[in-house]
Amino acid sequence: MIDKIAWIRIEDGHILSTRSKGRSRYYLPGGKREQGEGDLDTLIREIKEELSVDLQPETARYVGEFHAQADALPEGVEVRMRCYECDYLGDLSPASEIAEMIWLTYADRDQTSAVDQIIFAQLHSQGHLR
Repeated sequence: MIDKIAWIRIEDGHILSTRSKGRSRYYLPGGKREQGEGDLDTLIREIKEELSVDLQPETARYVGEFHAQADALPEGVEVRMRCYECDYLGDLSPASEIAEMIWLTYADRDQTSAVDQIIFAQLHSQGHLR
């Protein structure tokens, strides 16, 4: 089981997504927790590293937990993604291993990982994602 935390940022029906260097698929921003980190600690650290902004933990809202086959790993390796919405301060800018950031819609879900596709479907069914 791969334990990941992801940031859900939706603006005008589009969701923020990122592509890491050397990858072709898009992924929700976030990453794996380090030893002893809680969900929000992980999220704040990862988003600062990846997108150069400061999340505002007092605005965090839990969106849900999603499970799927991990992308680019052997069959049976599952990813668990705990997702949060959160306001931020600063200007979004790709950093670290992030090659590109992009705003996607539900129609773009085939360009994302299996777990992201599940998240896109839920957000779309709730009317949050175009």
